[in-house]
Amino acid sequence: MSLCDTLKMNVGELFLCEELNGQLRIRTPYLYPDGDYIDLFVKPEGDTLLVSDLGETVRWLRMQSIAPRRSPKQGQMIEDACLTHGVEFYRGMLTLRARADGSDLGEVITRLGQAALRVSDLWFTFRTRTFESVTDEVAEFLSERHILFDRAKRLIGRSGRSYLIDFHTWSSHRSHLVAVLSTGSRSAATRVVDHVVATWFDLNHLKVGQGSLEFISLFDDTLDVWRAEHFRLLEECSAVARWSAQDEFADLLAA
Repeated sequence: MSLCDTLKMNVGELFLCEELNGQLRIRTPYLYPDGDYIDLFVKPEGDTLLVSDLGETVRWLRMQSIAPRRSPKQGQMIEDACLTHGVEFYRGMLTLRARADGSDLGEVITRLGQAALRVSDLWFTFRTRTFESVTDEVAEFLSERHILFDRAKRLIGRSGRSYLIDFHTWSSHRSHLVAVLSTGSRSAATRVVDHVVATWFDLNHLKVGQGSLEFISLFDDTLDVWRAEHFRLLEECSAVARWSAQDEFADLLAA
């Protein structure tokens, strides 16, 4: 009885199996978030079967982001997902071993498929938490520098519209409003900038009179999504800082 026949007996017709270049390719019923099937590969290795995704899951995840590399936090989330399913993460590949006779192959590919699904679903987490994580980092930075601040300050513009400002800071010399600009999408970058420009314009009355406030636009430049004109636009209505230059950001707050 072939491995494919054994597999069909264990997991039925949900997993499609075919021989490909000296190994088996197993098409699982699991899908990546874009609808592509998750494929696994089985190759004899000594007295075991090595089951792997050949790095396709992490490769897929990397292709969904413009970031050149994973952050340490993202790497830890992948490791945690693998640990949950008892899967080894080696050189970017999700791997497990099965018995040479394939008797436990059904259970192994199910676990590995679930792990691949879990790792690929981290894409949703990366998208929704990018901005949140940056503002968390800014808050931690302000606390470490002993800079007083309020977070998520709501203010009313001249138009009567309400704005939620990321940080309101105080120093011995002046108070500042800080807007954090962060996105993982080049196509969304202009919209983010336009929103902050409109915010500063509508709140411009807060820059005059007693207790006046200074505006700072803080770009999360850990991702290469911003163009030169984005910085120029905001330089006309605020001070501009880059998260990669945190000391300069601190100097602006102390000015």
